[in-house]
Amino acid sequence: MGATTGARSGAITIGQLSRLTGVNIENIRYCEKVGLLSAPPRTEGGHRSYGTEHVRTLAFIRRGRELGFTPDEVRALLELHQPGKASCCEVQEITAHHLDRVRAKIADLTRLERLLAETIDRCSGEAAPECPVLDMIDHTG
Repeated sequence: MGATTGARSGAITIGQLSRLTGVNIENIRYCEKVGLLSAPPRTEGGHRSYGTEHVRTLAFIRRGRELGFTPDEVRALLELHQPGKASCCEVQEITAHHLDRVRAKIADLTRLERLLAETIDRCSGEAAPECPVLDMIDHTG
C-alpha cells in the first residue's frame, strides 16, 4: 500500500509553514515563483507538502530581508549557505556593499531629521497665514 506525498512524516502545509516562519502565504508563493524557495512536492490532491528544509530556508530568507538585504543578495547568500559553497570572502563582499547602503540611508535620515527639526523650530504653532512646515513641503526647487 503506497503512501501519498502528503501522508509522509513531517509534511507541512503552506499554512503551517507560514505560522512556523512568520512569512505570509502570498510571500511563500512568491519565493517559490522567483526561485528563492524550492517548489515542494505535492499531494495527490495537489496541495503543497513542505519539509523542515523549507522551514529553514524560508526563515533564512525572512531574516535576510529583515536585515535589509535585497532579494538578489538573499539569493546569493542562500547559494553560499549551501554545504561546500560557503565563501566568507564572498559573503563579506555582499555584506560590505549592503553596509555601505545602510550607512548612506542613515546619513540621509540624519539630514532629514535635522531639516524637520529646524523647520519645526521655526513654526510658531499658532494660527498664522504662513507655516514653515507647509512651505518646506511645498518648496519645489
